[in-house]
Amino acid sequence: MRIWRLYSSGICYGQFQVTEGEIRHRWLDANTAEYREERKLDEEDNRFYQQLANMDVLDLLSRLEEYDLAFTDGETPSGRPKDETDQTAGTLFTLSQGEIYQKMDAHNYCQRMIRFPRNVLYVDGRVRGFTCPSRERVHVLVEQGYENQTVIRRWKEEYPEEVLHPISDLGETEVVTRDGVPLSTAVLIPADVAEPVPTILVRTPYGKEGDILNYLRYVHRGYAVVIQDVRGRNKSGGEWLPNSHEVEDGDDTLNWIAAQPWSNGKVGTVGGSYLGYVQWAAAASGNPHLTTMISVVTAGSAFCDLPRKGGAFVSGMMAWAFAVSKQEFHPELMMRDDWDEILNIRPLEDIPKKALGYEIPFLTTWLNHMDCDELWKKSDWKERSGGVKIPALIMSGWFDDDGMGTTEALDLTADHGDTMRKVILGPWQHGGNSRYDIHGMALGQQALKMDIDLTFFRWFDYHLRGRENGIDRLPDVEYYTLGEERWKTASDWPVPETEAFSLYLTDGETASDNGGLRFEPAARAGEDSYDYDPEDPSLCIIDMSENEVGVPENYTEQDLRPDVLCYDTPPLEEPVTLTGDFSVELYISSDAPDTDFVVRINDVDEHGTSIKLADGVLSARYRDGFETSRMMKPGQVYKLVIRTSKVSAMFKRGHRIRLTVTSSAKNWIFPNSNTEGGFNSQETRIAHNTVHHGGIYPSRVTGRRER
Repeated sequence: MRIWRLYSSGICYGQFQVTEGEIRHRWLDANTAEYREERKLDEEDNRFYQQLANMDVLDLLSRLEEYDLAFTDGETPSGRPKDETDQTAGTLFTLSQGEIYQKMDAHNYCQRMIRFPRNVLYVDGRVRGFTCPSRERVHVLVEQGYENQTVIRRWKEEYPEEVLHPISDLGETEVVTRDGVPLSTAVLIPADVAEPVPTILVRTPYGKEGDILNYLRYVHRGYAVVIQDVRGRNKSGGEWLPNSHEVEDGDDTLNWIAAQPWSNGKVGTVGGSYLGYVQWAAAASGNPHLTTMISVVTAGSAFCDLPRKGGAFVSGMMAWAFAVSKQEFHPELMMRDDWDEILNIRPLEDIPKKALGYEIPFLTTWLNHMDCDELWKKSDWKERSGGVKIPALIMSGWFDDDGMGTTEALDLTADHGDTMRKVILGPWQHGGNSRYDIHGMALGQQALKMDIDLTFFRWFDYHLRGRENGIDRLPDVEYYTLGEERWKTASDWPVPETEAFSLYLTDGETASDNGGLRFEPAARAGEDSYDYDPEDPSLCIIDMSENEVGVPENYTEQDLRPDVLCYDTPPLEEPVTLTGDFSVELYISSDAPDTDFVVRINDVDEHGTSIKLADGVLSARYRDGFETSRMMKPGQVYKLVIRTSKVSAMFKRGHRIRLTVTSSAKNWIFPNSNTEGGFNSQETRIAHNTVHHGGIYPSRVTGRRER
């Protein structure tokens, strides 16, 4: 018999006895914080563990013999040697059911090519554990006696002899906002604590019931948890107009929490994406009860992030719009095989009617507000913040499609003074700390953090309970450098140990070359032109149904298009590490009144393979600001400044740094029509666009490089 335990954020939620032919278990009763009577693990019970921990416990424990054999002497159960596949380091091998693994060290293997990998601990001739990172949580299924060889050791050091609190479910109540709208709210508190406690607040558009399992861990450790459906979603009243009411509704909810008898008036917030947005919106209200926040892949303001990035209209968010088009969340509406046809429908208001059979009112509202007017400004938490300083843990990734929201958060908190700020920037997409491989980009074996949720708890314990746990002595910034495939630390962001650089656009060496990028400005003026046809746009290479827009990809073929300009450095004589975001200053002209300019920073290897690392976009009409559309005049040269997403990447010796310039990115943004109607016009025209460089037009890329 073998005894196993399943931990989520360091709490043991299941105990398992594995004998030949049978698996029995005891599971933690959330209400009593005691283990239920032992019984056979069946499919229904197993679904609970799958929902909790993103692991099929029944399958894993049923296949222990196979796993034990698979990790013996580098052979699979069939005796076939591991596949000799070069991927960052080590070799890959495949199990009978398709799992792909790679050796990390003498006892650990990471699972590749999958979301929510189940990393393996192999000790004493057997598999002894599986560890699954899942963005904001990490789950560990481990054999008794081997806990200290996993991250569970650190949890036990942080919470020695931990006694969990039973949970009292106070049920659903309504928080009534200042304008009379009821917001459906669930409240869970520790049942055995008499004095008021600090609160963790989560506000969500995705249905509070589906998220409750994720937050029980806070109640078990003595926090009250409040989970609320935002206005117009699930069981809350009011109109669903994304982002528009979150400052005021967040403020009202914080005041309501502070007035409850179980609350000590201190509130921390946590969550990702829209759940990050509502935190910054609440902070913008200046509410004194918001004590600290943990911002994960947060959404930002409309014209910086979504849905109007750079003044364009982000088509990549249509999958999300479909999923939240009804009162309740329906993620299955994102999964379609006809996105190409859908994104060609005009006017854009007709997309939901033709694809779903009904309108999406908030989409129609958005499309009726072209410039950055009061509708958009109301939801701009950065501009509304007024210098409010709140301790914030900010987490995002280089390939997060809401990454510009985190950029705004970093800008807002840059002058934080004595207010604590911790920043974690990984090699992750919007799904966060959950993949070793992103669209063909193989990350290093240390790319995922196995203690991210422990950091969350230490942060809240310090700020909400005053617990001296050393979180204040950790580095202010942790970030991962691609190419070097390692984590680094810094005292601030932008990283002080970097220096500013400029790469200037120049002519190519010969007529057949790409344009050049040089560290010295070109004295000779030059220009490069292309024709952009909205009926034949270049592609942003994504899977619309995946709802991940910021991923890296191979743009080698796209870079060959005649409407894509490429500017390359010479092959690097030594590695160059760039860390931060980039600003692309372009001097442009066009014969169209409006058009878009899309820029990418790519890493080009010795074989010419071009991988996108960062990007940005700006509609020319908004070159002087988003409040007013200013059309261009033929022949006149205009300066555009385009800020890109963030990255830390080492460009290896022999590689080239590439800037590409084009005017479209189908799937990411709706093609600009090149008319005054912009992205939503049924009339289109071809634009003849020109990039000017050198002399009086010093088009360039600026950023920061590590010394």
